[in-house]
Amino acid sequence: MTTRRNASIAAIVGGGGGSVQSLFAAVAGDLRAEGLCVIGVISEAHGLPDRTCSAGFLRDIATGAQFSIYLQDPPGDTSCHLDDSGLDAACGRLLQQIPGCDLIIISKFGKSEAGGRGLTPAFEAAIKAHKPILTSVSELHLAAWRAFAPDAIDLPCDELAVRRWGETASPATVSGGEPGAPQRPVAL
Repeated sequence: MTTRRNASIAAIVGGGGGSVQSLFAAVAGDLRAEGLCVIGVISEAHGLPDRTCSAGFLRDIATGAQFSIYLQDPPGDTSCHLDDSGLDAACGRLLQQIPGCDLIIISKFGKSEAGGRGLTPAFEAAIKAHKPILTSVSELHLAAWRAFAPDAIDLPCDELAVRRWGETASPATVSGGEPGAPQRPVAL
């Protein structure tokens, strides 16, 4: 039996983090300029030398607010500098914006989300509200992503592929995500 893939949820699998985030920023900027309500967070590097952990900042697409997601000194049991409180703050902001959005871009489904923390509530709220979601996931967390969103489609890190996905994504709901409500497609 084949499962129908959910075209309203797409993830760029693998690839370099910086190029994916640049693509997300470009797509979000273009769509916002066209009048669509695009929300979400884009990852930005911390720029600190000699760090094995890539955690840096999350930038809110709608407001420009920056959330620090790195700890200066990691807990003693890990070398990861990821700051869950920064993720929680960014997630709280996203949860407020989801009802009125046309599309949500979430920088990535990463370590925290694989454990059910971090930006997971934003993913869940967007799914419940029937909002198209664009994200990324590394090979390291691909199994957890597939368990979380088994119907999501995979995209390459390519602007044309993202735009084609946008043309076929489930419609973004103008009236808050209720099934049967008036809808308009997300045209990337």
